[in-house]
Amino acid sequence: MKIAAGIEYEGTAYSGWQTQLHASNIQDCVQTAISTVADHSVEVVCAGRTDTGVHAIGQVVHFVTEAIRDHRSWVLGINSNLPPDIAVTWLQETSDDFHARFSARARYYRYMLHERRLRPAISRFRAAWIMEKLDLPAMQDAAAMLIGEHDFSAFRSVECQARSPVRTITNISVTREREFVYVDIKANAFLHHMVRNIVGTLLEVGSGKRESGWVGQVLAQRGRSGAGITAPAHGLHLVGVEYPEEYSLPGLQGPPVIG
Repeated sequence: MKIAAGIEYEGTAYSGWQTQLHASNIQDCVQTAISTVADHSVEVVCAGRTDTGVHAIGQVVHFVTEAIRDHRSWVLGINSNLPPDIAVTWLQETSDDFHARFSARARYYRYMLHERRLRPAISRFRAAWIMEKLDLPAMQDAAAMLIGEHDFSAFRSVECQARSPVRTITNISVTREREFVYVDIKANAFLHHMVRNIVGTLLEVGSGKRESGWVGQVLAQRGRSGAGITAPAHGLHLVGVEYPEEYSLPGLQGPPVIG
């Protein structure tokens, strides 16, 4: 049978999701834990491969198994075999046609910025530190130019292997809560480093170095060299993945908050 599961993790100690030789990764940890409970080798497929240092509270995976376990045995067994910074949050049997990656309709990321003059300690692995006060209305105006279907070549990394740079952003917002600024982005799919490159570009506007309209120019020029920096990985969180209702999977639990 095929099983879908929700996974959350703090990515600080890992070289990303994907299996890599001689590097600690999340996929190997999850596969080993599930295989231990299933008592046979299991391959896990995820909704989106996260990079080194990136976190997730709403990663979704699927795997196929011949093992018969009740829900409690699966969840408690897997979590007891996972390191403290990785955990299963839900698990359920799903239909044979479900695919964690290809069945997804949208993905939702949150990028966290800690806006403070002095260096933070508690948030150092979960939010990027910004010393100056950001102009959020200007950042929101700039971000609005990215909504819709566009060629996002200006916001993809040189290592991106996607066949097409066209993606559709359905929602993007920039908000503040006390010392923290949150950039929330929902799209049908993302290119490699796309969110981090968007945030780095929006920071150029928020810091007053660029006007809001510049972001539209960057998008139209389709050149990575014309955009802003790639924001640090540790501020990025995969919040959730959206699937058709027919699969009856748990919905978004809510984005991460610091403060």
